[in-house]
Amino acid sequence: MSLNTTDHYWSLIQDRWPARAHLKWLAKIYSGATPSRENAEYWAEGVHPWIGSGEVNQGLVTDPTALISDLAVQETSTKLMRKGALIIALAGQGRTKGTVAQLGIDCFGNQSLSCIDARNDDDRFLFWWLTSLYRQIRGLASDDSRDGLNQEMVGSIPIPIVDISIQRVIANYLDRETARIDGLIAEKQRMLELLEEKRAALFSHVVTRGLDPEVPLKPSCQEWLGEIPAHWRVERAKNLFTVRDERSDDGSEELLTVSHITGVTSRSEKDVYMFEADDKAGYKRCMPGDLAINTLWAWMGAMGISPLAGIVSPDYHVYTSKGELLPEYVDLLCRSLPFVAEVSRWSKGVWSSRLRLYPENFFEMRLPVPPHDEQAAIVRAVKVDQRKANALRESLQLSISLANERRAALITAAVTGQIPLEEMTG
Repeated sequence: MSLNTTDHYWSLIQDRWPARAHLKWLAKIYSGATPSRENAEYWAEGVHPWIGSGEVNQGLVTDPTALISDLAVQETSTKLMRKGALIIALAGQGRTKGTVAQLGIDCFGNQSLSCIDARNDDDRFLFWWLTSLYRQIRGLASDDSRDGLNQEMVGSIPIPIVDISIQRVIANYLDRETARIDGLIAEKQRMLELLEEKRAALFSHVVTRGLDPEVPLKPSCQEWLGEIPAHWRVERAKNLFTVRDERSDDGSEELLTVSHITGVTSRSEKDVYMFEADDKAGYKRCMPGDLAINTLWAWMGAMGISPLAGIVSPDYHVYTSKGELLPEYVDLLCRSLPFVAEVSRWSKGVWSSRLRLYPENFFEMRLPVPPHDEQAAIVRAVKVDQRKANALRESLQLSISLANERRAALITAAVTGQIPLEEMTG
């Protein structure tokens, strides 16, 4: 794909702003570098802000990724990017690639950033123009996250030649109006966060205390559980689960993944950037109702009950309930924050970010065992509560999506001259 005179944008602005130029004619464009992580002197006692490509998601970059030393500046090809200049991410997962941001600090940057230094007082119009071209800029390279943009592609981006006074009117208008929309979006996102906090609190309470607030309690003798209903039991996981270690003959079964956000799901339904082996023979079978635990990320809550038959990585562990605990209750337990903290305590490793939960450790954990009818009642009550919460969550997500669409349309309309100047100054 190329951004040329046949682009849809030029059909919108050719009568109003017919003159245009490539970005490389209007600005200095360059990238930096990442000082070697193997040289501790580059990072120890750092004093200079340094950013990676992910920081473009700040919009206005004020928080560096890290600090680098004088030695790193002297001995590597990382380059200073001045406050006020624009940056575009040349690569990155999700929305990062092609996203533009403005620097709120002087900083050094890595090789996956393209710094656009126009050196004038009207970088904001250029910021909004490049923001409006987000999809087109991404389209200069493959949608594959591993296929990045390069300096030549960035330099080829067409820029309209617009009177400086008009640039300022448009930029001021968009700064003002997008801030208002962003404020509304932030409020709705906070409501989503509150819903998630309420969900987590509900799960944590009902799996350890049940539904009856008047029920007599007793000490569980487990710090993570605290007091539990007097008629509940506490059992070692060894007495509640067995290991399922059945292997796929040819790896043809559906591949499942386990995350701390969604539990056990089909990998085909998720955007996963981790390497996937071509040959999955020997992968572990996982049946509906089995507890699957991502050994490496269990400490973050990457576990849950599988709703599907399939296979998981041989590095995962799969457990089958002996019948004392209902699968649906176990799934709620896996989403409970105290339980996740207890899993982290039983996970072993040298580094806190590289802990692993092995069967011998999992089996030593003590778990609550309510009567079956109470487990079923807890599951039903949570489903009713979450049905209402999910409806509100979907409404908020739709509202956020519409607001983002409105924001994008407003930017496009303003930078292509579709909004009268008198309206933007009114």
